[in-house]
Amino acid sequence: MVEIDALGQGNRSNCLSGREDYIACTRFRATARPSQSRSILPEVIIPGPEGRLEGRFAPAPRPRAPVAMILHPHPNAGGTMNNRIVQELYKTFQRRGFATLRFNFRGVGKSQGTFDNGIGELSDAASALDWVQSFHPEASTTWIAGVSFGAWIGMQLLMRRPEIRGFISVAPPANMYDFTFLAPCPSSGIIIQGDGDEVVTPGAVQKLVDKLRTQKHITIHHDTIPHANHFFEHEMDQLMRSVDNYLDMRLDPNSPIR
Repeated sequence: MVEIDALGQGNRSNCLSGREDYIACTRFRATARPSQSRSILPEVIIPGPEGRLEGRFAPAPRPRAPVAMILHPHPNAGGTMNNRIVQELYKTFQRRGFATLRFNFRGVGKSQGTFDNGIGELSDAASALDWVQSFHPEASTTWIAGVSFGAWIGMQLLMRRPEIRGFISVAPPANMYDFTFLAPCPSSGIIIQGDGDEVVTPGAVQKLVDKLRTQKHITIHHDTIPHANHFFEHEMDQLMRSVDNYLDMRLDPNSPIR
């Protein structure tokens, strides 16, 4: 087994202790065959507002590739970057050639700090986006995807970062959190909801969609997955088909949505 650091060297001698190792001590565990190494997810440590944030990062395969960041569900409900939906979103963007990051909010996994009711988590997301953009400063565009609580954080982040041109929000908790900050929503995107969701009521999400659709210059898509609960327990294929169909449309050079 060979450990490759963030600069592609053959060891971790560049990974310093203390403050310096905040910056990208990226680790691949790869066999001797280079073609296999890309399938192994690199672990990264990101400098966050309250200490280190643990993440997984897939670098882009080409210059000016787009960037995507995936945000996980509520930490106090067991949400982590290893959530099944988060992982599938990560793989989808990675397959499409995005520089793709998922990470644990403060207090989750190896990330330092404690849960901060969304305020600190928004700062975590901003820091993580800064980090991934430092590797791809010439990225053609930036996308945010979030699941439940992560969707709420992601939609707040897109209000603060004009470079975010697309979003995917899975089961945004419109009945639990205030979404009035989306006034106006600056980017087009898709909201996906299960019609059997027992946590986030479909009616509350529909009201959010209806409100966003009154705004000019953006387009909000809305897919409802029949029978799906909050976790899309038996409808993962349908969920990801919805995501892929939307990305096919948005990433088409002839897409009417910019």
